[in-house]
Amino acid sequence: MVKKPRLFIALCTLPALILTIVFMIVPMVNAIYLSFTSSTALSVGFNSKFVFLDNYRYMFQDKDFLQALFNTLKLMLVIPAVTIFLSLVFAFILTQGQLKEKSFYRTVFFFPSIVSMTVVGIVWSFVFNPTRGILNHMLDLFHLSTWKHAWLGEALWCIGAALVWQAIGYYMVMHVASIDGISQEVYEAASIDGATGVQKFFKITIPLLRRSIGTTYILSLSGTINLSFTLSNVMTGGGPNGASSVLLQYMYTQGMRNANFGYAMAIAMFTLGLAIVLAMISKKISSEKE
Repeated sequence: MVKKPRLFIALCTLPALILTIVFMIVPMVNAIYLSFTSSTALSVGFNSKFVFLDNYRYMFQDKDFLQALFNTLKLMLVIPAVTIFLSLVFAFILTQGQLKEKSFYRTVFFFPSIVSMTVVGIVWSFVFNPTRGILNHMLDLFHLSTWKHAWLGEALWCIGAALVWQAIGYYMVMHVASIDGISQEVYEAASIDGATGVQKFFKITIPLLRRSIGTTYILSLSGTINLSFTLSNVMTGGGPNGASSVLLQYMYTQGMRNANFGYAMAIAMFTLGLAIVLAMISKKISSEKE
């Protein structure tokens, strides 16, 4: 009987375990502790006063926090659904359409997902710029000047548009792989029966990809919470008047600008809990549909 090299396995996993403890578990525990304190720049860590649930109670009396929460919920309600639907449409076209340049289009659609979110935010800030932006110039070009708008005045949906543009290609590649796993005989049989491309998409592709769609939807929910922070900071700074503030951006403002660490960590814990609950609900719904 061959003995398992348990010591060797333990030594191989030890560095990863140490890094996980030092850079993930310890900061998480410290953040949870700070969320129950009145920690500020003048009283950091264990020198701060323990206030128990006061930070969490104050959240729901803080108008700026509630505005950031509602903005985040709006994005989470709309952006994942739009992103996943469009990524499914593009994946279906690339796999079932008669396109000769499929590899080229895959690369073009996937490219935004590997670009830095800071760069994405800067690019879309120029796109939506009311005086120098390409969007208003294109409207002028097509004689639609009456549609010109100070787009960043409705900054939340400008951030949403950038989120969709950045993420579509990433999820499209996942769905392309899933669609490739469906037997072509199914689509051929549907074609013989006279099914159109739209019918194939809604009657074959979506039902057979429910598990994949559930997974990508949960990933998109998480991505919306995380990536909206960067775009909000870069494109609008949370303005105008908090119209584009999101939870993590407001947490950053409280922690790094106002040095209100205890309250910032309470917001972080609330955001983490919200993300976990929504992910569990989405997973439960997708499992029941199966």
